[in-house]
Amino acid sequence: TAIAELLRRAGVPRSALRAVGVGTPGIVDASGTVRLGTALPGWTGLHLGERLGRSFKCPVLVENDANAAAVAEHWKGAATDSDDVVFVLAGLSPGAGSLIGGRLHRGYGGAAGEIGALHLLGRGETPETLLSTTDEPLHPLDEQAVAKVFALARQGDRRALAAVDRFIQRLVHDVAALVLALDPELVVVGGWAAGLDGVLEPLRGELARYCLRPPRVTLSLLGEAVVATGAVRLALDHVEEQLFAVEGTVTARR
Repeated sequence: TAIAELLRRAGVPRSALRAVGVGTPGIVDASGTVRLGTALPGWTGLHLGERLGRSFKCPVLVENDANAAAVAEHWKGAATDSDDVVFVLAGLSPGAGSLIGGRLHRGYGGAAGEIGALHLLGRGETPETLLSTTDEPLHPLDEQAVAKVFALARQGDRRALAAVDRFIQRLVHDVAALVLALDPELVVVGGWAAGLDGVLEPLRGELARYCLRPPRVTLSLLGEAVVATGAVRLALDHVEEQLFAVEGTVTARR
């Protein structure tokens, strides 16, 4: 399996593991169950922690991917000097993870930061439709189709340019709504959309319009490794809590 191959390459026996951290799209509860997965609808109701736990003799900790990314940036990335942070995992199914006072904020049911659902509140078209150059919406996980739209936009294709502009404007508005609610010191943008030209300046401009004290806005320093890095921190926090009675870790559940 992929897990066995990874352990072999790292030279780590399975018996030596003390905790396993996992990041996944969707709303995840404390038991490691995916309560709702819009990007992966088939995962809704999946007991992911329990399923993976069959392969390990240690705790398996499952976290929403955007939450894990926020933890990673606070630990090793662009937010090491900030305790009030919003991390935006930008994409066709965008999400956000937030740290408030240096602690991960999951919300009552684990659904905090689900900005990808704002279109359900009468915002109109979904991000998958906004970025499409045809009458068919893109699949949230179809990175090749997304890359094609961006490539066409760089070549000057008018329909692709319009699609990218629509997508950026929606992303900017959705992030602004979350910032108004949380008043963070820093907003970090990651995910594949972080590579888009022109994401940061529209976001800064929108926040300057609506916020009494606009937060700093920057790109992720961890790139594609951001979710995995956060999952590592999740596992480390668990081990430190168990072995050293450390209280108040970033990822501790209240």
